[in-house]
Amino acid sequence: MPGRQVRLQQITEIAERTFAFHFVKPAGFSFKAGQFISMTLIDPPQTDTKGNRRNFTLASAPSEEDLMIATRLRESAFKQNLKAMPIGNEVTISGPFGNLTLTDVSATAVFLTGGIGITPFRSIALQASHDHVTNSLYLFYSNRRPEDAAFLSEFQNLQKANSKFRFIPTMTAPEKSQQSWSGETGYINENMLKKYLHDFNIPIFYIAGPNEMVKAMVQMLSDLGVDQQRIRVEEFPGY
Repeated sequence: MPGRQVRLQQITEIAERTFAFHFVKPAGFSFKAGQFISMTLIDPPQTDTKGNRRNFTLASAPSEEDLMIATRLRESAFKQNLKAMPIGNEVTISGPFGNLTLTDVSATAVFLTGGIGITPFRSIALQASHDHVTNSLYLFYSNRRPEDAAFLSEFQNLQKANSKFRFIPTMTAPEKSQQSWSGETGYINENMLKKYLHDFNIPIFYIAGPNEMVKAMVQMLSDLGVDQQRIRVEEFPGY
């Protein structure tokens, strides 16, 4: 699939050390909510052994005007180059790729994620709201503190605007936050799911995040008797 060059429009900080990068959407570019692209930096000032290409889920919804990715900053040359990129510079993208998309708009969808694994579910939740889908959506989102949770206030507002969308954020270290927290605490677990879900044979479960979290969520659902055919996964490797 041939690559396209896209221009950087804006960089915004969406959580502590987590940034969103907004690019101009090319004419005729289309994708499904939840899909990802491959991005290559053009003549970056520095590089390392991992190279100048990475995969990023599109955090923007197809109905939005720009293309947006979001990532936590790390010490890799790629991340440092991306953060220092002047507005107006271009990168090359190819895609879209991936199948972590709503497979049945009539079935209840349950999203389980943590950290930057939230990106496909922002795209899916916003697009579902835009399309007025009638199935219920539950988003369980784990972070250490509110400061670490990308798009936190946006999801809280989306829940108020869309009665079909239920947002359940949980913090594993709220005592280390500078903000007060009155929501769920601890890791996503069986008891937390049972508090909000009443029949585990109905939903389709979508899981995204670090490899260890994905494995733990799949095992938890298996222990609850969820059919493997009702589980969709995508792992986010660190780099």
